[in-house]
Amino acid sequence: MFRKLGRSPAVIDQGQFVVRVAMPGLALPEGDDHGHGPLAAVAESFMAPGTLIGMHPHVQDEIISWVPEGVMRHDDRTHGRLVTDAGHLLVMNAGREFWHEERTLPSDPPLRMLQIFVRPHEVDLEPMLQHGPLPDPTPNAWRLLVGPEGTDSPFVVRNDVYLHDLRLDAGQSVALPSRPGWSTYAYVYSGAVEAEGERLGEAESALVTAPVDVTIRAVEPSVLVAFVLNPAATVTREGSIGDRATRRLYQAVRRPVVP
Repeated sequence: MFRKLGRSPAVIDQGQFVVRVAMPGLALPEGDDHGHGPLAAVAESFMAPGTLIGMHPHVQDEIISWVPEGVMRHDDRTHGRLVTDAGHLLVMNAGREFWHEERTLPSDPPLRMLQIFVRPHEVDLEPMLQHGPLPDPTPNAWRLLVGPEGTDSPFVVRNDVYLHDLRLDAGQSVALPSRPGWSTYAYVYSGAVEAEGERLGEAESALVTAPVDVTIRAVEPSVLVAFVLNPAATVTREGSIGDRATRRLYQAVRRPVVP
């Protein structure tokens, strides 16, 4: 089944730092979970130049920072300063606890990125961090970025989730990535696409929960991400942001699917 979600109404506005939190669970009106399987939330974050998010902890969350435009400057007590941009990916596998800070310099461009919160398969795993270059993208083709441990994915998370991104030219069509028995959650970062008779614009998304082949067509040049995930995976719901904080947002905005 293909279910469209409009822009999330869950927005945290702190002036120079604004976050819109997309919750795939909102696509399932009969459910009571803001996430879907191991995917807890997708946070679209905006940071103005010269913004500092000071040193703070994450617990249990597996956090993917995908930065298609701008520069996100990371610092932590173990790995030091790292720069994530369109050519690099950062994955914080927080485990029992991981401290870090994020900033933009006054000379940096405005930052818009996705921070993706994945639920690990168990609590209190060993903290770790992955940072490095991304494989070169191919126009109009999905690029694999992240997969479960033990796969040949460029980066890994500790549960059954694959992350792909896509740059699709206007008028071009591709199939959503899928696996038998798994779900696919697609998020439009920019542009607009059509799928299953629906139009999805910027910051809109869709959840596919049945074994159905879905083709998307770009109405205009578009950038998307897609998550292929196992809805039956064993998960922990103890993430400090992906679950505890997002659960409070979910309870405040719970409503049927936005048309």
